[in-house]
Amino acid sequence: MNGSSNGSRDGYASNGYRQPSLWQSVMRLIVPGVGLKRWLLLGAVGVSVCSVGMAYVARRVFDLTPPEFLPGQMEGFFFVIIGIVSILLALYGFHRSVGPLFMQSSSLNHVANTIYTRRSLSKGLKIVAIGGGTGLSVLLRGLKAYTDNLTAIVTVADDGGSSGRLRRDLDMLPPGDLRNCLVAMSDAEPLMTELFQYRFDRGDGLKGHSFGNLFIAAMTDVTQSFDEALAESSRVLAVHGRIIPSTMDNLRLSVKQTNGELIHGESNVMDADAGIERLMIDPPNAEAHPAAVEALLEADIIVIGPGSLYTSILPNLMVKGIMDAVRESAASKVYVTNIATERGETEDYSVLDHYDALTKHTFREIVGHTVVNNRLRDLGPEFYGAPVRYKGQLIRGVRVHAHDLVDASHPVRHDSEKLARAIMNVYHKGSGLRSLIKLGMN
Repeated sequence: MNGSSNGSRDGYASNGYRQPSLWQSVMRLIVPGVGLKRWLLLGAVGVSVCSVGMAYVARRVFDLTPPEFLPGQMEGFFFVIIGIVSILLALYGFHRSVGPLFMQSSSLNHVANTIYTRRSLSKGLKIVAIGGGTGLSVLLRGLKAYTDNLTAIVTVADDGGSSGRLRRDLDMLPPGDLRNCLVAMSDAEPLMTELFQYRFDRGDGLKGHSFGNLFIAAMTDVTQSFDEALAESSRVLAVHGRIIPSTMDNLRLSVKQTNGELIHGESNVMDADAGIERLMIDPPNAEAHPAAVEALLEADIIVIGPGSLYTSILPNLMVKGIMDAVRESAASKVYVTNIATERGETEDYSVLDHYDALTKHTFREIVGHTVVNNRLRDLGPEFYGAPVRYKGQLIRGVRVHAHDLVDASHPVRHDSEKLARAIMNVYHKGSGLRSLIKLGMN
């Protein structure tokens, strides 16, 4: 077998990227903003102060008088130079002795990259994403590359599958969508994220359950707090940002079809075959999570979607405190339209139909931007639905941004990197426009 046993060859890591040199890794640790130079400087000052103190003690105890072999204060400068040369020689010797060991492993590179990345991302924009299901996970996976100030406000109306069983058996909030967001925002080892997504396929009472759901359920019982369970799970998975349920109330969904019939339960909405006239939440006066409201009011960008319109997005926004916070926030507000329509929810919907349903259940000025996919692909027999089409209609008060956003390997989903890049472009273009308007007003 070719290649070394440590998974790298000729300076390349096992993932195909060239490993940075030891010097590059060290330089990443001392660039501005990382936060290490101040401690190195403090340590150097400490060594200097200790040295001066030891010199005073030695002089007092042993009554030493340094010889004056150079004129003026040159003796002090002489010893400083000797000290600096000694430190440099020590560092060179350390590099020759230990450097190769670091270069043969990814330890220093991993530490340097982690510190450098996290320090950089901690200064990123404050982004709040609202939704649930697979769509929100896809979005978060892309946005975490731009900021650590990332907040996911997640629906808690799921009543099917593993989440629904835990909700009924343990009287807890459904953890499934929250778990997916944890994994999407995670920086943990692949094995740990795979473990959280592992679903048991056998076992009495275990079959169908996700390990991550059971972990959150157990942590909730141990800490006696669902919020604390999410915080501890975030710590285990090294999550970029926060995951917050939109409400702590036991939220249930109902839809009224265009023929007047009612369908109850989130998992049954896909059976709506007459088109949805109105979504309703129970309790109708559900209280918003305070942390979600705070995040929305402080956000630079609020992203609504992608995701199932009636079961993932609107249940969050119909919580009055969430809707009010979105209205009051000064953030740039972006709605991401789905790639494809969904059975029972949005069959035959265009981009304009999605937007109209969104504003019908909330308020007209809820977003200032809509991001749509302009690369329509044949979904084939494997996937249900049809591409969501944008026919060029003007939407009052909304700028439409059309991009190729489709995932090449999954034609009904967004590509994480493409979508995140499109959202950041929306914000930065808007920032430029706001600056020009401000200059004009002045």
